[in-house]
Amino acid sequence: MERFLEAVWDSSSVSGRFVTSAVLVVLAVLIAVLAGRVATMRVEDTSNRYYLRKAVHYLTVVALLITLAVLWRPFAGRIGVVLGLAAAGLALAMQEVIGAFAGWISILTGRQFRVGDRIQMCGVRGDVLDITPLRTRVLESGSSSDPDSWIRGRQYTGRVVSLSNRFVFTAPVYNSSTVLDHLWEELTLPIPYEADWHLAERILCEEARDISSTAEARRAIEQMRHRYPVAEAEVDARVFVRATPNWVELSARFVVPVRAARQVKDQVTRRVLDRLAENGIRVASVTQDITVHSSQPPGTATAPADRE
Repeated sequence: MERFLEAVWDSSSVSGRFVTSAVLVVLAVLIAVLAGRVATMRVEDTSNRYYLRKAVHYLTVVALLITLAVLWRPFAGRIGVVLGLAAAGLALAMQEVIGAFAGWISILTGRQFRVGDRIQMCGVRGDVLDITPLRTRVLESGSSSDPDSWIRGRQYTGRVVSLSNRFVFTAPVYNSSTVLDHLWEELTLPIPYEADWHLAERILCEEARDISSTAEARRAIEQMRHRYPVAEAEVDARVFVRATPNWVELSARFVVPVRAARQVKDQVTRRVLDRLAENGIRVASVTQDITVHSSQPPGTATAPADRE
């Protein structure tokens, strides 16, 4: 026991410093556990207890590192080598953090997106809530093309997703509201060949023109052309016709505000379907109607089979 105590208090030899360091680490663990329990004894909230316990542990680790630095002060003459090795180790261990911080600088200086913009990054769609030095928080929106989304439209799901800022270097970032704040939307309907598809085309074109935000989109494009050398885009609503083996496919293309796309498409779909029904035009489908014609006159009973 005396030798152990002598080794603990011996700071002149390397072996003594190793023993003292081991004892300090054990004491730091015990102090962190006991101090964490004592500090959270009168705290009822679970979240506050968790963060208070974490703070006590971090303070204990900092105090331990300072004590070990004082204990191993003979290496102060080689502080440059020690700091270089430490910096290389930190850079290797924290490359994700460094990449996220660099991504944050890129977001701020490159104006890739701002708080309030509707973006899509790494498969996540939604509005940007906050941009921190390490992460971007997005209020998620649903999608009709994503099988994992239970919201079949571009409306909030209620979830907040945190994305590392480093993904701006490795993944494409889609911003729907930074310049135009409008989207081109399409409504596609199949019309049977035997129906009056010319009338259906006029109905679809009229409703698309009534609902399209053409004037607002044209002004936004003019403002965008002052900043970027882009060609003039077509914003007038129109209908495209495509012949298929089964029906005539009519696709109405129109412009809608980014955050009202689902409501606008719902309105125009309801109006088009009502007007098509009023004019006796049905929407084609892949189902088939089968009519069975009997060779016997109506009311004629089938002769019973002969029995032996």
